[in-house]
Amino acid sequence: MFSKSKINEPGPKAESAKSAAPEAPANAPNPSEFKASAPKAKPPASILSADLHVTGNMKTTGDIQVEGTVEGDIRAHLLTIGESATIKGEVIADDVVVNGRIVGRVRGLKVRLTSTARVEGDIIHKTIAIESGAHFEGSVQRQDDPLNSGKSAPSPTPASAAPSAARQARDANAS
Repeated sequence: MFSKSKINEPGPKAESAKSAAPEAPANAPNPSEFKASAPKAKPPASILSADLHVTGNMKTTGDIQVEGTVEGDIRAHLLTIGESATIKGEVIADDVVVNGRIVGRVRGLKVRLTSTARVEGDIIHKTIAIESGAHFEGSVQRQDDPLNSGKSAPSPTPASAAPSAARQARDANAS
């Protein structure tokens, strides 16, 4: 039923010291390399409890679940705003799930407003879902790369405003 493996049997004494240690096949992974290449377990989401009030910005490559109050900007991979949570600031995440209140801009690849959500601010997204009953005041804009804040590019000046501004400056210098 079971056969004894030849690995555990002692080898002939005539072999060199090199073959005394069992040699791994050329394509077998090195045990120390195997540990390094093993996928790391995803850490659990950081949870800010309902009695916690945070003033300041937060940034992580992980996940955050907010149940309390945050006055500041939040950047994360997955951001879940609980029903009792209030965020006053900009929210930037790959995935944003809003069950509570946000006062500020929301930027996300996927943004979901549940029926209990209250958002007062603009939403810039790649995909969006707004459930019936959600409260939203602001504008919605679709972008292929909503996580790019766009602060590097100056905002375009309307064509009609530029000549009038130059004319006003010229007229002020002439007086």
